[in-house]
Parts: sequence; structure tokens; C-alpha cells
Amino acid sequence: MSKINIAIAGVGNCASSLLQGIEMYKNSPENTIGLMNYDLGGYKPGDINVVAAFDVDKRKVGKSLREAVFAKPNCTTVFYRDLPDYPVQVQMGHVLDGISEHMADFPEDETFVAAEEEPCDVVKALKESGAEILINYLPVGSEKAARFYAQACLEANVGFINAMPVFIASDEFYAKRFRDNNIPIIGDDVKSQVGATIIHRTLTKLFENRGVILDRTYQLNFGGNTDFLNMLNHSRLASKKKSKTQSVQSELKVPLTADNIHVGPSDYVPWLNDNKICYIRMEGRGFGNVPLTVDLKLSVEDAPNSGGVMIDAIRCMKLALDRKVGGVLNSISAYSMKSPPIQYTDTEAKKMVADFIEGRRER
Repeated sequence: MSKINIAIAGVGNCASSLLQGIEMYKNSPENTIGLMNYDLGGYKPGDINVVAAFDVDKRKVGKSLREAVFAKPNCTTVFYRDLPDYPVQVQMGHVLDGISEHMADFPEDETFVAAEEEPCDVVKALKESGAEILINYLPVGSEKAARFYAQACLEANVGFINAMPVFIASDEFYAKRFRDNNIPIIGDDVKSQVGATIIHRTLTKLFENRGVILDRTYQLNFGGNTDFLNMLNHSRLASKKKSKTQSVQSELKVPLTADNIHVGPSDYVPWLNDNKICYIRMEGRGFGNVPLTVDLKLSVEDAPNSGGVMIDAIRCMKLALDRKVGGVLNSISAYSMKSPPIQYTDTEAKKMVADFIEGRRER
């Protein structure tokens, strides 16, 4: 099979984990722990090849990709340090709304520090690199920046995977433009392998399937990476809260009223680094109208948790490119994203992805 040439916007923790995983599974093919699919439509993890990268932090811009993925403020677990000398230098992206003003009040090792460089011509860089797919790993709240990279993909004829909670694939304006240009898009807001959202969705569906009325629920998350620091600015959270909330609500026949559901980040604890702590509480009523309560705690390394999903999203998009299929890829979007254009249960979405891999048409 041919290589899958990808570009990355945002060389943060998620990019670091993704690259570590690609190299680990490439060099240890007998180790498939943590993969949903080792071989996906003929493509293996080692077939993914990074050809371009964009960031705005002074510790990453101008550096080799290998150096940048381990540079501050990245703080995720290093599970495979032996990365190759990628022939890729991180280029200066466009800051736009990518850095929240409040982050200037925190130590440099914990926050973003913008490089004093002129931004590159992203469209030109994508074309010259031979990138087929761009992954958007920008910080939460980067609405203008996310749309900038979506537009760049349209101009460069590059597939777009929107891993952050800005509504692009689920916005008919962009969905139509990608469809009209026959360019595939996956989005929005990556759903971790076993994370807060999928656990909350599964429990919500369990209540529904077993005849238990869910009266109220919350999901509180905190951690010590730049994502949680960034989200201390609550003005940047509107899309994130909406994305996580509607993902849970979609499992209910009758959605909860706004005052009976709270889903979202709650705080930043620096020493946790990339460890994410989640508390979920669900209050309902079962047989005889008798109360039932579930309290759950999840502790997980945040960035690797999304890598197992992203590695499948990339390969599904490559299959779409091979087949000259454009527009929103509904199956893998429903399976890998919190806010796809069409919500399906996780069980339905898994079957849809299997059908897509086998070559059956999207719904």
C-alpha cells in the first residue's frame, strides 16, 4: 500500500502521542494492544507519514518535528521516545485566536508562548509537502484559526480531520463546500478511545435500554495540560460544552432540560500534567419509581486516549481519497467524533465503519 501523507496543525500532546504510537506499532508489529484495527483496509499504522507541521509556539517553530513533539509545554507520557529524524521542520502557523490572553499569567513551561515569526503560506506549504490529509489539533476556542485551516484544505485539495470542538463538518456551509469540491472531511471534536464522553454515552444508553429514567447528570473534568489551562477562560468553552453535552443527550429519546445536565471542564491542576480526572454522576429512577444513583471516577492519560481513534480516522480518510469520495464521512465521524453531523449510537457507528472499510456506501 502507498504511504498516507499527513500534515498536523498544532504540535501538542495529541500530536506527540499520535507520532509515538505510529512508530511504536510500526516497529513492534506483534504488539497490537490499544489498537481497534491494526490493518484497516490494507493500511497499517506505519503507513502514516508526516510531511508537514504547523505551530505558533517559539519552542516548536523552526525546530525539527522530532524535537518539537517533546518540547514544552507538552507534558504527555512518553511511551516511545525513539522517533525517526523526520525531514519536517515545524512552520509558523497563524495565531489568530489560538492563544487565550489569560495564559500570559502562567509560567512559560505550562503555557503557549507565541514565536515572533511571520506566518507561512499554509496553502503553499500543504501543496509543496504532498500532504493528503490535515489534522486540526488546535486549542479549544480557536474558532477563527480552525476555519482558517479548513479553508486552506479546500484551497490545497487536502482532506480535513477536525479533532477540536469547532463546528465545521457539522456546519452545512462547510460540509457543502467539501462535498462540492469532492474533498473528504471528518469531524467534529475527537472522541477518546475510552474517555469521559463515550463512558457517559454508554451509561446513558444503558439507562435508556433498561427502562431507567435519567433525571439529572453531571460530568466534571480536570487535568494539568494546556487544554485545561486554556479552558480556564470560560468564554472559549461554548463550543466544547455544546459538543460534549449533545453527544450525551443524543443517547436519550427525550433530552434532559438544561438545568438537569452539566457536562464540561471544571479546573486546572498543573501537577496532573496530561492526566485527566473525570467524575460522572447519574441520578435516575427504576422499577417502582425507586431512586438509582451511579457515581464514577475515570483517570486517564488524555493524549494517548485520542490516538487510538485518530489512527483509524486517518486510514478511513485515506480509503475515501483512494475511492475519490468527498464530503463528510458520516460513519467514521459518528464513530470517532463527539459532534458528527449525524449522531448514531456507538454500536451502530462501529458497524457503519466496518461497512465503509469493506467498501459499502455511506448512509
